[in-house]
This record gives sequence, structure tokens and C-alpha cells, in this order.
Amino acid sequence: MAVEKVSFENSKGEKLAGVLHLPQEKTGKIIVMAHGFTSNKDRPKSIEVATLLAENGFTALRFDFGGSGESYDTPIRIEYQVDDLKSAINFIKNKGYDKLGLIGGSLGGLISLSVYNEDVKAMVLFAPVTKGKTPSEYAEWKKSIEEKGFVLKEKDGRVFNISRDYIKERESINQEELLSKVKCPVLIIHGTEDDDVPLEDSKDAMKYLPKGSKLEIIEGVGHKLDIVDGIDILSLNWFKEYLK
Repeated sequence: MAVEKVSFENSKGEKLAGVLHLPQEKTGKIIVMAHGFTSNKDRPKSIEVATLLAENGFTALRFDFGGSGESYDTPIRIEYQVDDLKSAINFIKNKGYDKLGLIGGSLGGLISLSVYNEDVKAMVLFAPVTKGKTPSEYAEWKKSIEEKGFVLKEKDGRVFNISRDYIKERESINQEELLSKVKCPVLIIHGTEDDDVPLEDSKDAMKYLPKGSKLEIIEGVGHKLDIVDGIDILSLNWFKEYLK
């Protein structure tokens, strides 16, 4: 397995930073990974999942959305992240990959669902956002957003700009509309103790996802699903089955 740093541009010409995990023998199969809210491509669990995939014949692309990690600076917006993920998909298609899977964590799950088209053959989503709700942090942010139109959130040594528009985008999600267009098999992995994205949201999501989709419930686990919860093996097995 080899690891290669890459960069590419979104539709506005803004730079996105990524890392490719390359299997020993290249195939047309690739998994593009979409990280969660105020996260980045370099989380240990993302690296471990990408490594396992590459060791089993899948190329994996980790990348930073705008406003995160090493990518261009911007306020956090769902609209912007959708464009970034579409651009990541265009980037790998231009490299000759034609069997595409997506992994999305939390907000990255929403972004993955939002970019679905027939090129996407399978998805794995970790506690995905699928319903229109006010973000759980909103009470802490409310005063700043009302006064300034945005809030600055510091995390892991980086300051994230979260705009009023992001709140509106989160509130306006229509679960049925979002999920009914998806035609590939989707694996959702969700913990029973998730206080950020309720397990009930993913249970409801199964009503709209296509045949073959599955909800894997992890007992006693909160929002931050990790390798110890088996997300790496579950992801690998899903793509082995549906990304042939």
C-alpha cells in the first residue's frame, strides 16, 4: 500500500487537500471519504479505515472540506461542502476510477447523500444527519449568530466560521426528499447513546432507502463511532459485497 498527497479544485477554483491510499494493484474501485462537522481528513479513525480499504484492494481518498484541515478557508456551509464533494468525485473520475463508493460521517453523511448520482454504487454512513433540525450547539451560538450573523467555534487549534446560513440549511432538510432519490445500497452505522444525531433518525431513514440497505446498531456507543466499534470491518465488508 502507498499513500499520496493530492490537491484539486472545486467548481470555484478553490484548493482542496487530500490523501490517496493506494492498493498494491490499482483497480477501478475507489472510496471517497467525507468527514464530519468541524472535523478533518486526518482523524485517526479515517486513516485506519482508509488503510484497511487499501490493504484489501480499494483505493481510498480522504480530503478536507473547505474551512477544514488544509483546504481553502471559508465559512461552514452545506452548499459549499456539496460542491467540494462533487469536485472530489470529478477528480477521481478523471483519474480513471469508475466504481465509486462513499463514506460519510455525521454531517459528511448528509453531504454524501446530497451528491448521490448513478455513479455511486454503495455508501457507508456513520450516524448521518438526515433530518431537518436545529444543530444541538445552537443554544450556545444563538447570541453571536443573532448579533453578527455567524459564530466562531474553536476546535483542535482551528477556528471555524459557522454562518446563519448553515443553521437555515440544517433546519430545512427534508428526509424523504433527501433519501428517496438514492438508488444504491446504504449501510448506516449508529450508536444507541448518540446525543447529537438521534438513532431514531436513522431508523426512520430506512423507510426511504432502497432495498438492500441496512441499519447496524452499536449498543452503548455515542455519536463518535470509532474503530473499536467495528466501523472499519463493517465498511470493508459492505464494499466487498456491493462494490465489485
